[in-house]
Amino acid sequence: MTRPHVVIIGGGFGGLYTAQGLADAPVRITVIDRQNHHLFQPMLYQVATAALSDADIASPIRSILRDQSNAEVILGEVTNVQTAERRIVMADGSFLNYDYLVLATGVRHSYFGHDEWEAFAPGLKSLEDAEEIRKRVLLAFERAEREGDPVKRHAHLTFIVIGGGPTGVEVAGALAEIRRYALRRDFRRIDPREATVMLLEGGERILTSYPPELSEKAKYELRRLGVEVRESTLVTDVRPGYVVAGGWTIPTQTVVWAAGNVASPLMKTLDCPLDRSGRPMVEPDCTIPGHPEVFVIGDTAHFHDDRYGGPLPPICPTAIQQGQYAARTIRGDLARKTRRPFVYWDKGQLAVIGRGHAVADIWKLHFGGMIAWLLWAFVHIYFLIGFRSRVSVMLQWAWNYFTYQRGARLITSSWSASVGRRLLARPGNAGELPPGPPSVLNTTGEHLAAGLSSTPASS
Repeated sequence: MTRPHVVIIGGGFGGLYTAQGLADAPVRITVIDRQNHHLFQPMLYQVATAALSDADIASPIRSILRDQSNAEVILGEVTNVQTAERRIVMADGSFLNYDYLVLATGVRHSYFGHDEWEAFAPGLKSLEDAEEIRKRVLLAFERAEREGDPVKRHAHLTFIVIGGGPTGVEVAGALAEIRRYALRRDFRRIDPREATVMLLEGGERILTSYPPELSEKAKYELRRLGVEVRESTLVTDVRPGYVVAGGWTIPTQTVVWAAGNVASPLMKTLDCPLDRSGRPMVEPDCTIPGHPEVFVIGDTAHFHDDRYGGPLPPICPTAIQQGQYAARTIRGDLARKTRRPFVYWDKGQLAVIGRGHAVADIWKLHFGGMIAWLLWAFVHIYFLIGFRSRVSVMLQWAWNYFTYQRGARLITSSWSASVGRRLLARPGNAGELPPGPPSVLNTTGEHLAAGLSSTPASS
């Protein structure tokens, strides 16, 4: 008898927990991903801010599933799902038939119709993104060291994070600690502590998914670190050398995008309703309407939960629980059991702000400080895959905590050759400010000198 073929697209938490939940089931499993590694995204910002190295938070998918005899791994990209034929089409034109399909592709950043901003404001969804951000941050200090013009030097030393969700808060806090502690003695012509970190949030408060008192606590701690938190500030343009937000033009050379998500374009090939972010509206059993063999889980899915008054939050516990559920449901189908709807167990949420400071929303408990930070650290160590990663991260965190140093401050990737020479060829090669009369704010909210106009930019 031929074993049912379960195809899993995506090697994140949802995909891996589905595969591992079927380890001893009478099925054949194929896991497909564009990358060869599983990535622990909640700690990706620590790679971007030089606290950890790539290998600390990533593990090869083949290594994770090495001992699972019913699973194979394919490195590739799926471009089309043909639900009527029960097959998927790969980017190279090949295809695979399936009996069950699990879509766990995750999401990417949404630039709200301005995809051209991505070149100047990279998001944080992959190791490549983290390496690019780390490179830009470290290069900003290097270029400021060589810059003689104080206005252009100020632009190099201004770091803008767009989006006040957990990722934005964590990145802003980490950048503030870099300039305050890790780099303060490394330069001769500049004082890194004079760098400005600005967090821009379009809504009324940061961490909108948290209780208001925790949002205020997080904002207080960020400001204590020296982060300028600007709420109700919409970004209307991002260009080389500046950002336009709240009607003001802010000179900067380093921008991190942490606002908004959109589903993979692959979801558009499914014959099912999508929400405004392109996520399939799934049934109570995490499948798309009319196709009980097609599961959509994790960040990719719009799973409505009346307790939230909307979709479940796009966080790791959601993906893990739905991956486990998909595996149990497939097992139940093979045993001819009636399906039960998915029920999400809300274990709470945590966001770290800086060294020794975090906020926690766990059931009805709302608290912050060192206890929340220790809980955050324990939870993240626990969910890391692999003993080596856990030990490595614990040792690196201990080193960072007691020495205030960050050991992954390497400028790598394409910069090391021609790009690096071009960027450092001339001091003062910052992006130009926009032509015309817009006012340019420095990051203390005061107008810069040098004859710049004092009227706000048109929004």
